[in-house]
Amino acid sequence: MMPADFDIAGKGDAVRLRLTGDWTTGGLGRAAGRLDAALAGATRVDLDIDGLGHLDTAGALVLVRASRCSIPAEAWTSRPEAGRIYAMVQRLGCEDRAPPRKSDPITRSFARIGQGVIDAGREAMLSLAFLGRLIVAIGAMLRRPGRIRWPAWVSQTERAGLDALPIVALTSFFIGAVVAFIGADLLDNFGAAVFTVELIVISVLREFAVVITAVLLAGRSASAFAAEVGAMRMNQEVDAMRVMGVDPFQALVIPRLAALLLMMPLLTFAAMVAGLFGGLLVCWTQLNLGPAFFLERIVLTSNVANHLVVGLSKAPVFAIVVAAIGCRQGMAVAGDVESLGRRVTAAVVQAIFAIILLDAVFALMFLELNY
Repeated sequence: MMPADFDIAGKGDAVRLRLTGDWTTGGLGRAAGRLDAALAGATRVDLDIDGLGHLDTAGALVLVRASRCSIPAEAWTSRPEAGRIYAMVQRLGCEDRAPPRKSDPITRSFARIGQGVIDAGREAMLSLAFLGRLIVAIGAMLRRPGRIRWPAWVSQTERAGLDALPIVALTSFFIGAVVAFIGADLLDNFGAAVFTVELIVISVLREFAVVITAVLLAGRSASAFAAEVGAMRMNQEVDAMRVMGVDPFQALVIPRLAALLLMMPLLTFAAMVAGLFGGLLVCWTQLNLGPAFFLERIVLTSNVANHLVVGLSKAPVFAIVVAAIGCRQGMAVAGDVESLGRRVTAAVVQAIFAIILLDAVFALMFLELNY
């Protein structure tokens, strides 16, 4: 590769520029700065390209800027391939284009709102389509139970359920302890500290245990499902399954859904026990209410069985929502890592939002049923 160089003949407005060497990215060197200074006052540039080697877009851009677009197209007659490169760069660099019209802030705000509505509608339609395909896959599985992939079911059950037990139990333990601290401090002002036990039982059994479990699984399992299925989409493994006649819903979605559907009630029950134990320790240390008295108050709490049923009845619904959202976002991953990151984030956010919304719906429903 010969370094780029030039000679200039003439002075004033019209000069003759003779190019030598390779005017490429690797060959330009300091020629670009020297050429700018040499052509500072020229309004017409005649070109001699007999000694020109190679020319790329970087070299053409240097010539366009230094000559201020004053090199005529006829100068490249002997080197038409170089002339085409120069003409393309000149067209992009010298054309006077009107700046794009920028809309006012109010229009942009309404445009963003409208685009958000469109995106929400598109997401809802794709979610309904996913739900329909999932129902069809479940029906096909029930018709042919011999094709159930039991190893995948067991593996997902262990990963989504048993591996989550320590963090679920520990978090629920501290939640129960916090509720007990708040109840003891508040009710002691009214001389009713003994009712702290009822506060712990009702709050943990009805709400905190199942909601905390669902939120933890939303952050843990929904993100994992979206990442695993999305990575397989990126690597075209899902397409390979379809080519081989394997239904991706049977192999990827249903095992994860079944695993959470089985393990969520069990994890919820473990969270209830851990939460009550945390409340027991606080009542024992702060209120001098021993374990025997704590357990007796639990038994005497009105409708304790109803509170237990209410909490456990929410668990399967939350499990279906968390698993379906995680797999749905994983199936929607495109072929790039950025899409995978967006879908994993969307899976966690949507799952947590759906849990809070459904919990509010359950609260209203049980309130109307007086249950």
